[in-house]
Amino acid sequence: MAHAHPAPAPLGGKYITPLTLNLAILIAIAGVILISRLIFGLGAVTHISDGYSWGIWIVYDVMVGSAFACGGYAVALLVYLFNKGEYHPLVRPALLGSLFGYTLAGASVIVDLGRYWNTWHIFTPGWAQVNSVMFEVAVCITLYVIVMWIEFSPVFLEKLGMRDIKRRLGRWMFLFIALGVLLPSMHQSSLGSMLVVFGTQISPLWQTLMLPVLYLMTAIAVGYAVVIFEATMASTGFKRPYELGLISRLSKVMWGFMVVYLAVRVVDLLWRGALVEAFQPNLVALMFWIEMAVFVLAVVLLARPAHRRRPDKLFLAAVFMMAGALLLRLNAALIGYRPGNGWEYFPSFTEIMFSVGIVAIEILGYIVLVRWLPVLPTSLPRVEGASVAAK
Repeated sequence: MAHAHPAPAPLGGKYITPLTLNLAILIAIAGVILISRLIFGLGAVTHISDGYSWGIWIVYDVMVGSAFACGGYAVALLVYLFNKGEYHPLVRPALLGSLFGYTLAGASVIVDLGRYWNTWHIFTPGWAQVNSVMFEVAVCITLYVIVMWIEFSPVFLEKLGMRDIKRRLGRWMFLFIALGVLLPSMHQSSLGSMLVVFGTQISPLWQTLMLPVLYLMTAIAVGYAVVIFEATMASTGFKRPYELGLISRLSKVMWGFMVVYLAVRVVDLLWRGALVEAFQPNLVALMFWIEMAVFVLAVVLLARPAHRRRPDKLFLAAVFMMAGALLLRLNAALIGYRPGNGWEYFPSFTEIMFSVGIVAIEILGYIVLVRWLPVLPTSLPRVEGASVAAK
């Protein structure tokens, strides 16, 4: 069935506002930290150690950041794999968010490498460790970033009036779309596989052979959550109609993924006899229950069809889903990580500010590009309840 969609167009408007200026300041602070790290080393700006060789720059900027950047991947699954053309208006905004998230995640990996000048070794046959799961992640993310830039290039070509080149590229776009579905499926699951390799250093609450599946499922679900989050913020910030019809149906898909995820998660814990660890009087158990609680809250909120027609409930459910995905990765890689020998880790102020700067780049880049490029639809029909998001 064919679907008629409003054509995307630049939003226009002011580029310099109090919000963009504040974002620029945060980015400048992150830039100073980056320079310090490149000159003086990781020890000058981080609290990582031999016991904790991964800090929040890997866990948040890469593991969490790449999951939050799965909006383009998740929507592509619906539009191109399951032929749900009704969601096509969400493709460009979702792809733009993914583009920033993955590009910055890849850059963050280089920053976090001790000998960053040897990054090229990863892709050199004489140096590459092809049997390493980290090699697979590095290659897949690198290729996916390239694929996304190609997928997004028609937006630039359209803006520059190069319609003939855009038409020729369109003949081969199905290949890049196929890669854009395959590559995230591989590396999102492999991010879980990397933690499986850690063995008993990871708490039984998260150490499971099902971790690759859990990471992939939550990556897809949080991709939909981020699309809902971005749609709500764009509606409010740019004073646009809220795509309630599309978002409502999208939330039902997210809800289905989350129900299956929780079922798999609980059965896995019971099957391995690991649930007893959740009743220990320690921080690990507390964080596990918080993680599970926010996932359950997202599912409960979306269980009622009436809630899926309310922008405020949709937004809240998306926030809970994003919080759950963040905590799953944070808990598995940091809170539930036990290196022994008295090692402890808490991120330094500069580590936190650099991560804040990464988020600021994503937000500022999104604002600038939707004002300059044809990303968001020109108009969308107003539906009952849409005004809630604009208030």
